[in-house]
Amino acid sequence: MARRSKRWSAARGVVDSEARYTLDEACGLIKQTSTARFDESVEIAVRLGVDPRHADQMIRGAVSLPHGTGKTVRVLVFAQGEAAQAAEEAGADFVGADDLVQKIQKENWLDFDKAVATPNMMPKVGRLGRVLGPRGMMPNPKVGTVVPADRIAETVRELKAGKIEYRVEKSGIIHASVGKASMTTEQLQANIGTLLATLMRMRPSSAKGAYVRGAALSSTMGVGVRLDVADLIRASEEF
Repeated sequence: MARRSKRWSAARGVVDSEARYTLDEACGLIKQTSTARFDESVEIAVRLGVDPRHADQMIRGAVSLPHGTGKTVRVLVFAQGEAAQAAEEAGADFVGADDLVQKIQKENWLDFDKAVATPNMMPKVGRLGRVLGPRGMMPNPKVGTVVPADRIAETVRELKAGKIEYRVEKSGIIHASVGKASMTTEQLQANIGTLLATLMRMRPSSAKGAYVRGAALSSTMGVGVRLDVADLIRASEEF
């Protein structure tokens, strides 16, 4: 059994592993137990009552968090002409076409977090599927990263501000970054409530039984805090 740090053990002493906490309580505990020397990220894991093997139960999309993730997001845009100019003006970190495709292919260059493309660029960008796909960085219309030229600027601004992607795993769990430990409990609650409200709206009609079956919050170096599902759903109704 791996040895736990004194910090982790102290945090475990504060959090009851068998309890189910309200969203307000959980956010407070996350802040209380996030004592690393850096600003820890906060992540939520939500277990849904879906079977991703069925196409109609594959929950996937993107949502803009009201207070962002607290992270600096480097955005790359594959575009030409006016779309490229709009991307640059909106704050994209890297903008190009064939030059960026070749740089990624030949140098395995991946110094960015999100990639966006206009539809006309996808035949060329598609060649990067084996590199970007496994890393979740491939532009995809389902998550709003393949967009027409007139939406490039808006998309870049949303991603820079904290728009996140989510996708249910084979086990039926969605993991998503919802902020930083330095955020207020109110900001964390708003981000989590917005994500949950989005997931609730995406409930497939074919999903049977309870839809949200469990959820937990955790920070980078902290312990997991289990959430009271009924309270979480009530909180999401505000967003």
